[in-house]
Amino acid sequence: MVIDASSALAPASVLYVPAHKPRAIVKARGSAAEMIVLDLEDAVPDADKDAARGAVAQALAEGFGAIAVAVRVNRGETMANDLRALEATPPDYIVIPKVGRPGDLPENAPTPLLAMIETPLGVLDARAIADDSRVVGLIAGLNDLAHEMHLPNGIDREALSLSLQAIVLVARASGVWCFDGVCNAIDDDAGFAAEARAGYRLGFDGKTLIHPAQIVPCNEAWTPDPAAVDEARRIVALDGQGAQRFEGRMIEDMHVTAALRMIARADLNARRACATSEQ
Repeated sequence: MVIDASSALAPASVLYVPAHKPRAIVKARGSAAEMIVLDLEDAVPDADKDAARGAVAQALAEGFGAIAVAVRVNRGETMANDLRALEATPPDYIVIPKVGRPGDLPENAPTPLLAMIETPLGVLDARAIADDSRVVGLIAGLNDLAHEMHLPNGIDREALSLSLQAIVLVARASGVWCFDGVCNAIDDDAGFAAEARAGYRLGFDGKTLIHPAQIVPCNEAWTPDPAAVDEARRIVALDGQGAQRFEGRMIEDMHVTAALRMIARADLNARRACATSEQ
């Protein structure tokens, strides 16, 4: 089911899956990812595009249970072919790569859009992109953005800090989701965990992933501290409005809203952990 991004809890872990690899799709379907992105773009060689469209159609028909599913389409003329292949069984969302301006968004997409911000123009025009009624979320495309910015060391989060924060600011101003970019270091567990926590602290709703091994540490990074959750429950239990005293400090309605958001994430994580233990 399509989610209203303005009010619903965003998926924390967003896993890209090459659409031309059936085994990867099956593995992702049984994973703890909160959203799967079947990738028709960069992950698929040109010679395999048609086969990948067929695999996506079959995968969507079979369904993904409670996991949200998106499809990343190609740009240009190939996008039209991708969108036609999705008409019979649309995904929950469609990911549009390299969106530099609202005019890059397709007019005939069958479902809401997640726009990838992966060029300098996209960063500078992100507000207009996010304000488009078809867009429910922004995704930071860090590999392409680093390349376009001529960064000598590839993805350098310190050098990209302005762009990352701009994406979060725009998402919050426009009431859409925002997802941190991928981490290419699939064998550096500690490095990934640190990067995921940094994305959480920046305010991203979740993070895009390129390997199943990144799912669990990503979910953990977006898991609130138990002590903070306990405090959030106490705040909500006050059942008051406006400014009021709470354990030696003043809180307002916005603190209650933040507490409810934290509780919702904690409860979702608890349900997921319970379901995993029962398998």
